[in-house]
Amino acid sequence: MRYRTLGKTGLKVSEIGLGGEWLERHDTEEVRKIIRYCSEKGINILDCWMSNPKVRSDIGNAIRGSRDRWIIQGHLGSTWRNGQYEKSRDLGNVEEAFTDLLERFHTDYIDLGMIHFVDETKEFHQLMDGEFFEYAEKLREKGTIRHIGMSTHNPQVARLAAESGKIEMLLFSVNPAFDMLPASEDLNDYFKEEYYRGTGGITPERAELYRICEENNVGITVMKGYGGGRLLDAGTSPFKVALTPVQCIHYALTRPAVASVLTGFDSVAHVDAAIAYETASDEEKDYATVLARAPLHAYSGQCTYCGHCAPCPAGIDIAMVNKLCDLASMHEEIPATVRAHYRNLSANGADCTGCRSCERRCPFGVRVSEKMKLAERLFS
Repeated sequence: MRYRTLGKTGLKVSEIGLGGEWLERHDTEEVRKIIRYCSEKGINILDCWMSNPKVRSDIGNAIRGSRDRWIIQGHLGSTWRNGQYEKSRDLGNVEEAFTDLLERFHTDYIDLGMIHFVDETKEFHQLMDGEFFEYAEKLREKGTIRHIGMSTHNPQVARLAAESGKIEMLLFSVNPAFDMLPASEDLNDYFKEEYYRGTGGITPERAELYRICEENNVGITVMKGYGGGRLLDAGTSPFKVALTPVQCIHYALTRPAVASVLTGFDSVAHVDAAIAYETASDEEKDYATVLARAPLHAYSGQCTYCGHCAPCPAGIDIAMVNKLCDLASMHEEIPATVRAHYRNLSANGADCTGCRSCERRCPFGVRVSEKMKLAERLFS
């Protein structure tokens, strides 16, 4: 296992990390087995955004006795209310949930105190200028958290955080589908190897974000590296070709400022599929050639979250709604975090007026109006 420095935190984190979300689906012994196997293979960073008391206890008991070798991302604002996950900004609820995390993890500190799930710029300013960030600072001053981070899917919010001087690292979604932008009218351009050199195939907004993080020494840990599993299946990949876990991980780790890719593990076999990256050949890591061989119509009808549809007269972040809709469609039961992200948008599919101005701007012919209706059906 190779290790990278996580920006200005100075922490040495494994290139492959453990995203704890899917551990909720397993019993206590299975959680223990997966976590201990991760540890044996050199993985030393784990993220627990989940507020479910059982999975917290299962993880905490699995790392008990080896707490010092784990770098833990614990979230401020992920709470458990009325038997379910709830994002909260009420400091009473936030403090109660964070104290619960410490107790269930049998520890008196969390390495990376993550301001949980900030996807709108208005909320970012409210949190950073108010009592929420003051609470995080007090925790850091006491040593209860060692560093302050933030989790977001929105590159605008991520940029604000990286430039703030107050946020030391980010948990951010990085993968080829989320990053691509069709800046050329000729789609053939996007299936050439040259497209993937430098920042030619990444949205200017995201390319700028990665540059700013690198310049400001704000490290990134990656979520959604596999696109919720979508990129591993040719049937659901927007490229109409399947990538391997190794290729997805390599893509993320080649972005500036990225230190670790946190993946969800359902089994030790999934751990092996990810850590295979550490011994993979250049050929096995090569995602560019795979994408270059994709059908030329690969993007047709598929949202690649490029943002050409904006602005929406109703204020909908169409790319974000489509992204959440796609992630939700990957599961028989929509994950709580995806449902919460959708509900917390200031405007969503229910607000679509059907004007279709976005569809006239979409380079891939996505039927956005229908997608907004689908999103509302899924999340209602």
